[in-house]
Amino acid sequence: MSLLKRLFGIDEPVKPARNPVPRRLSAEQIARYDADGVVFPVNVLSPDEAAGYRARLETLEAGHGAMKYAMKPYLTVTLADELAHDERLLDAVEDLIGPDLLLWDGAFINKEPRTANYLSWHQDLTYWGIGPPEQIVSVWLALSEVTPANGCMRVAPGTHQGGILPHVDRFDEENLLSRGQEIDAGFDRDTAVDVVLSPGQMSLHHGHVIHGSNPNASDERRIGLNFQFITPEVRQTEMKHDSAMLVRGRDTRKHFAPEPRPLIDFAPESVAFAQDIAERRQKVLFRGADPDKQGRYGANA
Repeated sequence: MSLLKRLFGIDEPVKPARNPVPRRLSAEQIARYDADGVVFPVNVLSPDEAAGYRARLETLEAGHGAMKYAMKPYLTVTLADELAHDERLLDAVEDLIGPDLLLWDGAFINKEPRTANYLSWHQDLTYWGIGPPEQIVSVWLALSEVTPANGCMRVAPGTHQGGILPHVDRFDEENLLSRGQEIDAGFDRDTAVDVVLSPGQMSLHHGHVIHGSNPNASDERRIGLNFQFITPEVRQTEMKHDSAMLVRGRDTRKHFAPEPRPLIDFAPESVAFAQDIAERRQKVLFRGADPDKQGRYGANA
């Protein structure tokens, strides 16, 4: 029995139900995503809008601490929820995977100035337990300048076409991935490109494309927000009672329990809901890992 059949009950990859006329992306951008597994830059927010969201974030951080790699911030922080529902962002996601969209995960992915944190070369879907991969897309939305100097994401175009490669758990203290997972071999690092973004721009990438990022060697913060969008066709194969938020269209399959939108920042019931999901999700991310190792919730470059 094939892996697709065993995990997802299908014989062939399920191609996304794209609209005949794109809403936001050009035909060239869609073709680039299909060929490379990544497309950027895509304009979403104006510079003033991006600056406003950054100011709101940093005001929250002044009162609640740095928001870095916490799971599903759109459940507890209203600005993350607003950005996840931005029609311009969702139009671009719809152009790639269709009109029925669920938000499965997200994280603020900030790097402080002059810090050693990095993300090793990896593929997102290695440990997530969800698929089919053609029905999943990740968004990386910049709220600051994102450059090679401050540790932008780097992507090896076209590597999404080869399936998941073996990863080794490093558990390096400075590696921000949950297990410090790293691909040892199987791709040409010299092909990697820098995903340079201005505030308000985003990239979109496939869950199999190989990517990572270097430390922030600059004097400026790198601030971004990452989301994973899925279609109703997607299933979780490694845990029960996974959840996702319907953000557009209809959920015709009900594979994920619904998630509520936050009415205020850090409402106690919202925080408790997010923490419960995080604890169960950690068991998926660390399945098969050394039980004596403790990791963090994984980032996405």
